[in-house]
Amino acid sequence: MINILLVDDHELVRTGIRKILDDVKGFKVVGEAETGEEAVQFCRKSEPNVVLMDMNMPGIGGLEATKKIIRNHPDTKVIVLTVHSEDPIPTKVMQIGAAAYLTKGAAPTEMVNAIKTVNSGQRYLTPEIAQQMALNQLKSKEENPFQSLSERELQIMMMITRGERVPNISEQLMLSSKTINAYRYRMFEKLGISNDVELTHLAIRHGMIKTESL
Repeated sequence: MINILLVDDHELVRTGIRKILDDVKGFKVVGEAETGEEAVQFCRKSEPNVVLMDMNMPGIGGLEATKKIIRNHPDTKVIVLTVHSEDPIPTKVMQIGAAAYLTKGAAPTEMVNAIKTVNSGQRYLTPEIAQQMALNQLKSKEENPFQSLSERELQIMMMITRGERVPNISEQLMLSSKTINAYRYRMFEKLGISNDVELTHLAIRHGMIKTESL
């Protein structure tokens, strides 16, 4: 039996995925979580075999939650299931140890196949994401300036663009406000911008965030 945790801040999405997985022999959805924090707590109490993880959620978000789960529960496989298809997000996620990366446009059969694949100890990427990651290795940072960001800067970027303020980010990441602002201004310098509004516009232009998620 493959025990699965669903992590997404939209109940409708979780309900749809649960209905798909409940019909698959050998799969069991053992829990649901609305935030990265809830996912981390669930894994502490009951280690699922597979976690289906959204990226863009309130709180620490999917990137940090994925990192914590992989570090503390190496036998749990994390599959990122998100609207984000643009690099460097897929590359960063796979670099920290995610077992698979799927977009929410994937067919149900592909999601089922990905779960079986990672549970057997292999990694999985959709052909489209794999091709994009390969092509983006050939692109310059000027074509997508977000490729110059570190993992932490990328995480803070995602939190800022969904409306999180520095004090909230500081609390959620357990870093001082001074440290968060240092990352923030370093990120602005790399991207050639000067404020959060410009950051959001740039992220939309390069496909790093979707307008419907704002």
